[in-house]
Amino acid sequence: MNQVNEGSCLCGAVRFRTKGPLREVVACHCSQCRKQTGLYYAATNVGLDNFELDGEERVTWYRASDFARRGFCGTCGSALFWQADDADHVSIMAGAFDGEPGLKMAYHIFCADKGDFYEINDGLPQYGKGSPNLAVAPDD
Repeated sequence: MNQVNEGSCLCGAVRFRTKGPLREVVACHCSQCRKQTGLYYAATNVGLDNFELDGEERVTWYRASDFARRGFCGTCGSALFWQADDADHVSIMAGAFDGEPGLKMAYHIFCADKGDFYEINDGLPQYGKGSPNLAVAPDD
């Protein structure tokens, strides 16, 4: 059976559908993700060939670095997507899915940049910057 999941922004102007399995959730604690969300970015991803987007004209893409862009709803401001340049997949905020897609948190990245107002106590692996096999911004 082919897994199908749907989700949206807060106001519903942007909707998406994924087909097939989703990657485990990765929590990013970098300063950009903290500024965009107020805490940290928890995202899964899916291949572009298994991703459908409705309301694309409502998505505002912000070029936060020379490595990737961040997509959010231009109407309600919901953070939705992160995409590295030339990637064949898109990262999707785990909280944007409708219902319970069965996602599990796998590990934390950019823990060296996390805010001092919270602790990471879930026992999952923590990486100071990126992690093995995960695309992150290159060192300056």
